[in-house]
Amino acid sequence: MAKIGAHDRAARLLEVFELVNAADRPLRTYSGGMRRRLDLAASLMVSPPVLFLDEPTTGLDPRSRLQLWDVINGLRAEGTTIVLTTQYLEEADQLTDRISVIDGGRIIAEGSADELKRQVGGDVVDLQLADRSRTAEAAAALAHAFAVDRDEVVVDDGLGSVRVPVASGAAALIDAVRALDAEHVPVADLGLRRPSLDDVFLSLTGHHAEENRPEPTQPSPGRRGMIG
Repeated sequence: MAKIGAHDRAARLLEVFELVNAADRPLRTYSGGMRRRLDLAASLMVSPPVLFLDEPTTGLDPRSRLQLWDVINGLRAEGTTIVLTTQYLEEADQLTDRISVIDGGRIIAEGSADELKRQVGGDVVDLQLADRSRTAEAAAALAHAFAVDRDEVVVDDGLGSVRVPVASGAAALIDAVRALDAEHVPVADLGLRRPSLDDVFLSLTGHHAEENRPEPTQPSPGRRGMIG
């Protein structure tokens, strides 16, 4: 975001957070989501040398989240140092130069996103099932095929996805197909990718970053997440 005056910055932020049509309305008429967006816009009215943002995208819809990412990247380009707490690992990957991983109130790892991913090592087989009710079967089959502990396999029953760390490169795809075919598990999509920060967090802590997430209005001294 280029350096601009206060009036122009306010107009820009109202546009970014889709509040232009409500700019002249009393605050009491705003919905909860609108108030959240207004709070964020107000915090971004100035460009201090250091800006602290505590889970700024919690409660935002995907479009508003991406818009806020653009604003944050603009502030970084202006030279603002941003300390950001988040439990959205994609957000940490996209916005940060350096990450501190926190679990139970303690920093357990630090580094850039690439440095942390290298700690996991290898690749990840990413499976999307045609039948979402069979994620447990698929996870068990892949854990056995690649000789990994069951708790290393990341399962999302709602999405019907399964992720498992592998060390055999592209050959892992053939092994995965054979293991799933032996159990007659139908596959919608199968791919091989580098580890994500979610894989890093699971490897370091044994659980996902968003497990037992506290409500934003509640104190959370021992929360789990990432600081960028």
